[in-house]
Amino acid sequence: MRLLLIHSDHIEYEARKKTPVAEEDITPRDALDEALAVFCAVESADEEDIDGVVDRAVREIADTAANLDVNAVMLYPYAHLSSDLSSPNAAVEALKKIEAGLIEEGTLTVKRAPFGWYKSFTLACKGHPLSELSRTITPGGEEPAKKKEITREFFVLTPGGERREYQEFLDGGGFGALIKKEVGIQTPAGGEPLHVELMRAKELVDYEPLSDVGQHRWMPRGKLIRDLLADYVLGLVLDYGGMPVETPVMYDLGDAAIKEHAGKFGERQYRFKSGNRDMMLRFAACFGMFSIMKDMYISPNTLPLKMYELSTYSFRHEQKGECIGLKRLRAFTMPDMHTLCRDMDQTLTCFEEQMLIGWKTGKDLETPLFAVFRCTRDFYEAHENWVKHLVAISGQPVLIEVLSERVHYWVAKVDLAAIDGQGRPIENPTVQIDVESAQRFDIKYHSDGEEVHPPILHFSPTGSIERVICALLEGTAQQAVPMLPTWLSPSQVRLVSVADRHLPFALEVCNLLTNAGIRADIDDREESVNRKVREAGMDWVPYVAVIGDREVESGSMAVTIRKQSMPKKPYKENLSPEDLIGRVQEETAGKPFRPLYTPQKLSAKPRFI
Repeated sequence: MRLLLIHSDHIEYEARKKTPVAEEDITPRDALDEALAVFCAVESADEEDIDGVVDRAVREIADTAANLDVNAVMLYPYAHLSSDLSSPNAAVEALKKIEAGLIEEGTLTVKRAPFGWYKSFTLACKGHPLSELSRTITPGGEEPAKKKEITREFFVLTPGGERREYQEFLDGGGFGALIKKEVGIQTPAGGEPLHVELMRAKELVDYEPLSDVGQHRWMPRGKLIRDLLADYVLGLVLDYGGMPVETPVMYDLGDAAIKEHAGKFGERQYRFKSGNRDMMLRFAACFGMFSIMKDMYISPNTLPLKMYELSTYSFRHEQKGECIGLKRLRAFTMPDMHTLCRDMDQTLTCFEEQMLIGWKTGKDLETPLFAVFRCTRDFYEAHENWVKHLVAISGQPVLIEVLSERVHYWVAKVDLAAIDGQGRPIENPTVQIDVESAQRFDIKYHSDGEEVHPPILHFSPTGSIERVICALLEGTAQQAVPMLPTWLSPSQVRLVSVADRHLPFALEVCNLLTNAGIRADIDDREESVNRKVREAGMDWVPYVAVIGDREVESGSMAVTIRKQSMPKKPYKENLSPEDLIGRVQEETAGKPFRPLYTPQKLSAKPRFI
């Protein structure tokens, strides 16, 4: 069998005309981005041992895909690679078996162009040193090395320490939805996520057609929410003793540690040439922080050492079809902390602390979270009581996944997920115990004259900022009257003036609120009061006050409080400006503040969408 393997930006084919040996049940046209294109000729000698040749071809293709870090393969029959072809039936049999074998790998998207058709195709080759490879596979060769068989066991631990079958929780709302996703139970695909319409309707964020897919333009209201979330995480990290740093967004794949670490990361990567150097855009802040740690003098007395970066941006070359809204992006903002720990005991203590911070972010963001804890069998057997303790302090049942072998850099991790409006998980906070990277990047301290490569915790208190906003918007589907938490609302108070003569008082109140650290604006447009109030509701403004003659005379305002309202039943209280300030300040206490990013008067506010 002859193989020509090409690392491609894009491959696309179209079947044009049948030959006498053409397959009948075909996909006449298909394409893949970021794929390994495998041109294949099955030879007559292969018929002696079709299964053996197929096994070795599958292993060769899968290993090449892993080395190139691609998750998609296009099989393309190509008779021109050989002058000694097999029979058509044998060729089709071999190609189908290769396709099935690659699918069984479980990590690859596999498509196959039809056999026996004249086809047009378009191919864009990457052009790096490993982008064009040829292989010859002969019958009777050495059996390919078998991958370790990794088994996974799932069960649920309750806060009381009871072990239960996960099937008992499948109907358990958000937790049941998380379990179904993790154990691979098929659920209806559903339509477009709710937040996609909301992110545009509320003028927060939109797709950027002049950039790559999965890249967005942020409008002032969305930019404000994003910045507030960044401020919020920074406050958490500083309170916890984290030290902020900033590192580059691109790295040299010529460095052995960078190349090895990048090769172990499952998601697709942006790779490119800079002169004669192979470079990549970071997918997390690991590389830069590990480089800093490698060059530091680390004393065991300074551990745990907590380093933090808001990585704006991190990049993952996701499939085009996966880049919908804010849930999966090619460029995203990740709050990323790495903690060097003295030993495993200190690691477990810090893990517990960081997991609790993750749970706290769910409460602060008014977004319910559900947890899955993953670890190796060896880790679970050594630390079962500690795992039960984690579940107990979480206060809710946790799905446990135990792996027979370690397949990643981590031996244990916890992932906390929100649930979208269609019952699908949105992974957000995570904590991971990394037992590889200190050795790989030569991060060490000395104890009793010996070098120690310490465990490293990877921690994101919220997950990516974009996914947090996704979860917030999706969460409004569960609210009778949808709104964001008041501290994140772009406008916290809207003053609606009845007529021009009421504007001076409205402006006076607005300035009082602004000086008190409240985002307040005035709807001074020449529109009816009903329309102004209705549009304040569409903007999800938490507090709305109409200002007319009575309010100017009395100094007291009838304020509609969104959080206490029901559909078509607004809840109102008479509040003085001072009372309103006290109410908002009490509700937003301890949260970060930024001023309005849009004009104070709505008559001056432009439309972005």
